[in-house]
Order: sequence, then C-alpha cells, then structure tokens
Amino acid sequence: MAKWTPRHEAPEPLEGPVVATITGGTIIWFALFLVQIPFYSWFDDRDLMWWVWTCLAGGGLGLIGIWYVRGRDAALRRASETPSPESPSAESPSAAETRDS
Repeated sequence: MAKWTPRHEAPEPLEGPVVATITGGTIIWFALFLVQIPFYSWFDDRDLMWWVWTCLAGGGLGLIGIWYVRGRDAALRRASETPSPESPSAESPSAAETRDS
C-alpha cells in the first residue's frame, strides 16, 4: 500500500457560531432526556435504559462543551486584540533607541 501524500494544502477551518451550535445541541439532548422520563418503565422493561442515560450523558457533555468553546472564543478574541511582535507599533525599546542614535 502506497503512503498517502496530500496533493494540496488543507483548507482553513470554517468558523461559525460555535457556542450557539453547542448550546443548541445540549438543549436538544436535555429535552430528549426529559421527554423519555415519563416512559422510564417502558424503557426498563425492554432493556433500553441506555437510551435515557445516553441523552443525559449527551446533555452533561454538552455543558462541558459549552464551557470549552466559550473559553476558546475568549482566547481567540484576546489573541486577535494583542499586537503581533512583527508589527511596527510593537517595536522593542532597544531597537528604537538604536535607530534614534
């Protein structure tokens, strides 16, 4: 089997409303859990309790996801606000003193 080598560069990742997407998914998982609660005995009789607990786990993991993507967005925002070291406005004092002398 030949080694796979890419023929072109990978595209940039798509950025979108990540926090809203994760929040929406988390709400859906919790809603599915709540809808299944009245049918708890039906699921228990048929050995399908994993459906109920999967929805609860999806909601719990969604809460962790919301925390994670909010932190990621905040970090991206902070990184875009700080000037890069290559920009002329972020020139080091020693370089400015050398140029002025």
